[in-house]
This record gives sequence, C-alpha cells and structure tokens, in this order.
Amino acid sequence: MKLSVLMPVFNEERTVANAIKRVLDVDYPCEVELVVVDDGSRDRTAAALAGIGDARMVVGAHPLNRGKGAAVRTAASLATGDYVVVCDADLEYAPEDIPKLVQPVLDGDAQVVFGTRTFGSHASYSYWYVMGNRGVTTACNLLFNCYLTDLETGFKLMPIQLYRDLDIREPGFGMEAEIAAKLLRRGIRPYEVPVNYRARGRAEGKKITWRDGVEAVWILGKIRAGGR
Repeated sequence: MKLSVLMPVFNEERTVANAIKRVLDVDYPCEVELVVVDDGSRDRTAAALAGIGDARMVVGAHPLNRGKGAAVRTAASLATGDYVVVCDADLEYAPEDIPKLVQPVLDGDAQVVFGTRTFGSHASYSYWYVMGNRGVTTACNLLFNCYLTDLETGFKLMPIQLYRDLDIREPGFGMEAEIAAKLLRRGIRPYEVPVNYRARGRAEGKKITWRDGVEAVWILGKIRAGGR
C-alpha cells in the first residue's frame, strides 16, 4: 500500500514548513508521498515551499485561489498512491494520527476511515462552532439513516480511485459534506477512529464560518435528493 497525503495550502507561511516536516517525519506503516498544492497564496508560502527538498514531496500550484476542494482535487490528480488522506497545513490536526487511519485498512477492517474529533475546552474554536458541527452531522445522519460522529472532519482516508469516482466538485469547504454524502449514498459506511484536534482562532488564520455550515446542509440535501 502507498499512501498519498494531500495538503492544500493557502496563506500558511507561518505553519507550512513545520506541517510538511511533521507529515514526513511520521513513522508510517506503509510507503508515503506528500502532495502539496499552493492554492494561490498571497504571502510567502511559495517561497517556503521552494526551500523544502524531499524526494517524497510533490508540489503543485494554482495561480489564483480556488478553494480547498479545488486544491484537493488538483492534489489528487497528481497523487500516485493507492489511498489518499487530506492533511491541512494549519496543524489543527496532528499528522502523527494518520497511521491510526491507515491501520484499519491494513487490518482488512475498512476501506474508508474518518478521523473523529473530540471537542474540549482546549480543542474547540467556540461553542457555536462545535454546535454547528454537531448540527450538520445530525442532519447527515437523519438524511442518510446513519450514525457518523464527525461529518466535517478533515481526516478522511479512502482508496484514490474511489475518491476520483466520487467526482467531488465543491470548490470550498463544502467538499467535506459532498464526500460524506456521496459515500453514504453508495452505501459506504466509514470506519471511525478518534484523532487529536486543536482549533485555531480567527487571528491565527481560521477561515471556516457559519455560512459553510449552512452550505453543508444544503449540499447534503441536494445529494440525498439525487443531485450531484
């Protein structure tokens, strides 16, 4: 098994070098590559990426910002692994947890694995952020008669061919709801494992807002009704 870690990057000059180092320093139970896509960053992210040399890393770029979903789509097109997982450069998720997602696949227990976050006072951006996440997840469970615990998790591992077959089109954060809905519509129930999480604040660069939650519910409903 070869794992492709996909890293969309937008204006992350402060964290991207450390994020890449941490991803590549992890002791994986399989071969790994890191595919980084600079999504039209306007800071010194491109310079930071140019200063990193590792044979396991592939770098792509968008001339203009197109959104997380678009950056992940580009990264997946460059990937050569059997499985893919997204790891953001903001370090809200711990790259060291990625092997937890890989293990159920190696054990033959799952094809699709979600990393489930547990929110505490040190890990949540705000009360309404956590409630919004739970609300979107509940909407998904009701619509698809399932029991996910964290729909919006950024840690979703699956075969690369499955990801490509899903034909994810949402350019922004709506990609998370689109992925989950399209998996569930196919009858695929993700295997869940707990992962560590520490939300950033606005001053640190957090980008998701309540509008993304509303959009996620709309995407879930659209796909449940048979739309793309």
